[in-house]
Amino acid sequence: MSSSGTQEFGRVRAVFWPVHRHELAMLVPMLLMFFFVTFNYNILRVMKDSLIVPAAGAAAIPFIKVWVMFPGSLLLTFIFTRLSNRFSRDTVFYSMLSIFLGYFLLFIFLIYPARDYLHPHAAADILQANLSEGFRGFIAMFRYWTFTSFYVMSELWSNIILSMLFWGFANQITQVSQAKRFYGLFGVGVNISGVAAGFFGMAVSSYFGGDHWQGQMTAQILTITLAGLGTMALYHWITTRVLADQEVSAVKEENQEVRGKMSMRENIAALFKSRYLLYIAAIVISYNLVINLVEVLWKDALVGLYPDNSDYNYYMNKLMASIGIMATVISYLVSGNAIRLFGWTVTAMSTPLILFVTSLGFFFFLFVQNSQFGYEALFGAISPLALVVFFGSAQNFLSRVAKYTVFDATKEMAFVPLSQESKIKGKAAIDGICNRLGKAGGSVIHFSLLITMGSFIASAPYVCALLMGAIAIWMYAVKKVGNQFSIMSGDAKQPLEGERPALVNGMLKEQQQAV
Repeated sequence: MSSSGTQEFGRVRAVFWPVHRHELAMLVPMLLMFFFVTFNYNILRVMKDSLIVPAAGAAAIPFIKVWVMFPGSLLLTFIFTRLSNRFSRDTVFYSMLSIFLGYFLLFIFLIYPARDYLHPHAAADILQANLSEGFRGFIAMFRYWTFTSFYVMSELWSNIILSMLFWGFANQITQVSQAKRFYGLFGVGVNISGVAAGFFGMAVSSYFGGDHWQGQMTAQILTITLAGLGTMALYHWITTRVLADQEVSAVKEENQEVRGKMSMRENIAALFKSRYLLYIAAIVISYNLVINLVEVLWKDALVGLYPDNSDYNYYMNKLMASIGIMATVISYLVSGNAIRLFGWTVTAMSTPLILFVTSLGFFFFLFVQNSQFGYEALFGAISPLALVVFFGSAQNFLSRVAKYTVFDATKEMAFVPLSQESKIKGKAAIDGICNRLGKAGGSVIHFSLLITMGSFIASAPYVCALLMGAIAIWMYAVKKVGNQFSIMSGDAKQPLEGERPALVNGMLKEQQQAV
């Protein structure tokens, strides 16, 4: 049997469904669970932008991500760690999910209806009269603080529920040979959920119409709540019905023992003790930095084209459905097979390459839009704003497709060869802190340049230069992780240059101990 675990499958089945019959009891509920979690993620990702951007403007996003979201991420990671030290994994899972679902219900039934009384417009007007134009995003964040809280909780669903809870659970119960076959299928699940969420959002927008934004939000949050309850039910089924054999029980006991030692300080210490984990952290930080740098500029142009909440929401859901359709095809036919055929490094390197090419295109048209050498002669009657939005959407489309098909699968697979302690502590530090640090870093760049230069257009050349530097660091980290992953997972076809097999085995043991 090959290391990929697909040698015994036929050629067609190895491509489309490389799963043993006895693995279905675990894989099918995991796929459904992943579908529900990512369905909510996709719905919330559009809702938060549709709520905050038309009201506060895209300039508020960098301030939110630095001054509210990053501290919020640290707080929820701290809560996750404290709960993990005192309670079982099951209790932690249900508790963290309940915190999010409870907030969303509280928001739509109490906070949002009272928004006019809760928003400090008078104090915000005073700040606006006394601060420079560069602070307009900060003032908008403060003025619409209830929208800010919704934006933060929606964004943190990805970090806490998707990355830390679901992927942490998946990595603990999945072996390396299974991960190479299963994680590509998980990519199919997230992409199908994107299609479903996109069409659902468009249907809700069409049903309620543009004048009933609160009705649209209520319908979507109630659906999110049902999907969250379904996630809990599936988790309960897996832990009580599927994971009952002695081998998995031993893993659960080991996980519990490790969790009893968890603390924020130890999680960060574990990260800095391992170059392997530091390289994974560099990949995660770079990805989020690059995405954030481009996305804020694109959303600033997009809200100019679609200033109404409902129109903005409809466009974003339509784009999300298109991303899901394309990503589903690619994930099902390409990503899982790419890892098996070309290896981890080549597959992981495709994401920074895609973002490099698409970012070049986006910034080119952003600069051409404001150039002096005859825009009309090049593009005729096409609106400059519409063209920038189009290429920004194309960049967002391709980058999201890459994320959902290869980035998430390769990143999560990189944790699998590690010890249980390293998986838990390293993943908690990377997903809980580094993930948010990348977005906060992009936001610091944006709001620093906004305060200094006053507009996104003036700061765009500097943003472009920093983005290219981040992509270069990302590619270097991918190469380093790929080299060590091949050794630890047993995929290296030959010893490292100048090293004997026994020495490689010894290095593997040292790596596991160091981690």
